[in-house]
Amino acid sequence: MRARRRDEPHRTATPLELFFDLCFVVAIAQAGQQLAHALAEGHPGHGISGYLMLFFAIWWAWMNFSWFASAYDTDDPLYRVVTLVQMAGVLILAAGVPRAFVHGDFTVVWCGYLVMRLAMVTQWLRAAHACRGAERRTALRYALGVTVCQIGWLGLIALPREDIPRVFAVVALLELAVPALAERERQTAWHPHHIAERYGLFTLIVLGETVAAATVAVQSALDARDELSVLLPIAGGGLLLVFAAYWIYFAVPIHRHLRSNRQAFRWGYGHYLVFGSAAAVGAGIEIAVEEAFGRAQLSAFAAAGCVTVPAALFMMTVWLIHSRHHKRGAAQQLVLPVSSLLVLVCTFAGHRAVLAAGLVASGTVAAGVLLTSRQGAAPVE
Repeated sequence: MRARRRDEPHRTATPLELFFDLCFVVAIAQAGQQLAHALAEGHPGHGISGYLMLFFAIWWAWMNFSWFASAYDTDDPLYRVVTLVQMAGVLILAAGVPRAFVHGDFTVVWCGYLVMRLAMVTQWLRAAHACRGAERRTALRYALGVTVCQIGWLGLIALPREDIPRVFAVVALLELAVPALAERERQTAWHPHHIAERYGLFTLIVLGETVAAATVAVQSALDARDELSVLLPIAGGGLLLVFAAYWIYFAVPIHRHLRSNRQAFRWGYGHYLVFGSAAAVGAGIEIAVEEAFGRAQLSAFAAAGCVTVPAALFMMTVWLIHSRHHKRGAAQQLVLPVSSLLVLVCTFAGHRAVLAAGLVASGTVAAGVLLTSRQGAAPVE
């Protein structure tokens, strides 16, 4: 398992990586569904905190494998088998999401995470066996760091329920620190174009799950009460939001900005908010549908915020870590920040908030296209 070249031509995602991503759809769907249920039942604190914790586990496991594979993907039988074991861990974690949300029981989630992370340790140890010098030490630091963090996650099932948020915060920070500590001597040979494609494909999967969740919500409401006048603004606005999210994210060739670990860490870590907010939009649309038919224990304003807040967060985060590196002039730079604020203002539109936010997002795309055609894109930093 030797490191691949960073300048390797025509490097693209493999079928195994795509299969790996699809397994995460199940976990994302479970987390989004539980978030929607908690918010609709009037438990925002419980729902949001649980969602943030569980989505971190999903995102972090995906992210660690993706960066490792960008540097060391050999696609031999052993590599494939270990990767399939990681997929099994994802499905175990997904099965434990409802219990963790409802009862605060993270046992199944921890077991699934354990399977994924020990498989990742195996990959790093195999890389260390094949490498020498600083590269070997980097791989061993990764293996040690992942193992220590996994022991720390035991606190989720060993300590009282009220201590779970504190345990999560501490161990999550340790997890985030592992790559920086492991690569302080030598940077792994991740491929800029490949890793940008991997993040883009996962963004598509999350957006697809958002569409699926919204479709199911609209279909179930339509079956129960045939009122298109109520559903069409929500469905149409939600679709516009997802289409605009796709356009905004893929408007720039970000791989040309990823030149060092300093740039890549900020960009890669920032996608926790990108992925999490994109998935939360689907949950928000479910809540908007439930509230429109009187089946949610929250106001129209709160239901609207369940859509507008994650949508605005998505737009602002994409600009901050992604789009601004390719914008030229104040007008281009201000489009997404101003639009994210306008999406938040749409919260006050009540039952028309989703449609209003969708129209603002569509206007954002139109403004971006117009300004780019007039001014051109900025040179790569």
